[in-house]
Amino acid sequence: MFGRRKRTTTPPYDEAFATKSELHRATRPRMTWSLLTSLFLLITVVFLILVEVGDTAVGSIRSKIYFINLNLTNIVPVSIPDATLINSIAQTLGLHDFYTVGLWGYCEGYNGVGTTTCSKPQTLYWFNPVSIISNQLIAGASIALPLEINNILKLIRIVSHWMFGLFLSGACLSFVMIFIVPLSVYSRWASLPITIFTFLAALLTTVGSVIATVLFIIMRDVITAQTTLNIKATIGIQMFAYMWIAAGASIIAFVIQLGMCCCCASRRDVRTGRKRGSMRAWRKRNSAMREKPTEETMTPPLNGEA
Repeated sequence: MFGRRKRTTTPPYDEAFATKSELHRATRPRMTWSLLTSLFLLITVVFLILVEVGDTAVGSIRSKIYFINLNLTNIVPVSIPDATLINSIAQTLGLHDFYTVGLWGYCEGYNGVGTTTCSKPQTLYWFNPVSIISNQLIAGASIALPLEINNILKLIRIVSHWMFGLFLSGACLSFVMIFIVPLSVYSRWASLPITIFTFLAALLTTVGSVIATVLFIIMRDVITAQTTLNIKATIGIQMFAYMWIAAGASIIAFVIQLGMCCCCASRRDVRTGRKRGSMRAWRKRNSAMREKPTEETMTPPLNGEA
């Protein structure tokens, strides 16, 4: 149209088509980065599984993975007369020394003994300290909890539901993407939807980690700020480390996949001649072309020529 010729792209090598081995070698960098992305997604899944199984059963590993630990050993402040006696009475009324919170439930136990029991895993679980303490006490006994703790219960319930859904969705999507990411070696167009889903996996995991961090830091500060009750709250270092390692690995996987949208030749690029890929793929062919005799050297000399 308008007198312009249609531009045709030809491969940057002599042959019209690359051999299968040349194609694989030419796109080896892209395959390497794809496998590296899958590796980081695998790391994400492994650490999210650790987050998921935390505080689901009594054991040397699972019961030590928790978001927060509430220590009720000395629930009555020492400043109150006969505090030691009252604390011992509180234990006889049914209170445990500590409670730990996980994604699917909570565990409880005694100092010197360790974790004794864990609640049954529950979907969309949220930790309600008021209900748990009330149910632990013998019928007729009660402990007046500060109003500030009751005020954050609604926030805990809503945020916990979001956190549960984000972590579970992030783990499932990251697992699926482990096997889909290597398909981006065939075409850069395929990298676009794969990058979008990899971004979603990273977003779900990171937002879940941010929500969990904010929620339990607020819970710790609110509980420890009370003067009427001496409840100690500590953050679970292992749980926080696992979820942020998962978030970091998912972000790295997304960044690598994003770079593959414009970098590293795909197999479609090599076939159509848009990109040549790794130069190592063509060394053997180029060497053969240099060693091939030219037409001048193959022509015998004429009579009378030295």
